[in-house]
Amino acid sequence: MHEGPDPGDCVIALDVGGTGMKGALLDRSLRPLQTVRRATPRGAGPDAVVDEIAATLRALAQQAAGLGLTVRHSGVVVPGIVDEDRARAVYSANLGWRDLPLADLLEQRTGLPVALGHDVRAGGYAEAVLGAARGARDVLFVAIGTGIAAAVISDGRPLRAGGYAGELGHLVVEADGAPCGCGGRGCLETVASATAVAAAFSARTGRAVEGSDQVAALLTQGDPDAQAVWQRAAEALGTALATAGTLLGTELIVLGGGLAQARELLLTPVRAALFARLTFQRTPCVVGAALGDEAGCLGAGLHAWRAVSDAAVTFELTGSRTP
Repeated sequence: MHEGPDPGDCVIALDVGGTGMKGALLDRSLRPLQTVRRATPRGAGPDAVVDEIAATLRALAQQAAGLGLTVRHSGVVVPGIVDEDRARAVYSANLGWRDLPLADLLEQRTGLPVALGHDVRAGGYAEAVLGAARGARDVLFVAIGTGIAAAVISDGRPLRAGGYAGELGHLVVEADGAPCGCGGRGCLETVASATAVAAAFSARTGRAVEGSDQVAALLTQGDPDAQAVWQRAAEALGTALATAGTLLGTELIVLGGGLAQARELLLTPVRAALFARLTFQRTPCVVGAALGDEAGCLGAGLHAWRAVSDAAVTFELTGSRTP
């Protein structure tokens, strides 16, 4: 006779970014029982990053044991191209990986079962289940930070394409534009990422800024250079989103990541730029993300719970949780 879930069960969730890691112990309702943040040592090379991920997983497992909790599974999400079906990190320019059997390596080093996922797809999954995209079936979740990437949900199903789907940041928006880290030129990332916005303002004015949030602050003060840089980014995003929407028939676009923390300061000009480019296409609703920088970690937790074969709850893209 099945007696239901043990309230002492949890999963480990870890969101690995280019500069930092966010980890948590999550119960079945995705409530954080313990959290941790660590730096990602990418400057020390790809092996050092794997070592730090494994060390963080072990530290969270030790915390779980100290609390009397049973770890049922772990979910790790990373940037780049990730093939979830093969549990491999196919490529990451930021972290230096190529065709790395990351889940197997982490399982060997920690003794934990590991469900591997992509950070932005995980964030989009969390927004679809718990956040701004609940109930929608055709969604584009766009994370705008150091780079730009997207998660695509089509007819209620996440689109993965072997890990290659969602590279919105590498749509060309300016022919013969600035060189991109991918090897191309004029990619969306070179114009509209948080990094690009800050760099463009500094290059235009000779005034150094630490990040796009400072450009946003100057924009609210009426700075004309900030306005020009910001509008260029919004126009580029409008172009890329119109292209994506034309292909996918998207009903809802959710903007997240560092640049989207500006909320309506970004959403309003992006909506205007997008809508100006649409003719016959479905007109999507454009909203800000609801889960902030916790989306990736929550998505990692969702992947981990889905991997627990006898989980007492399953999470559906309708936003409901059913027994």
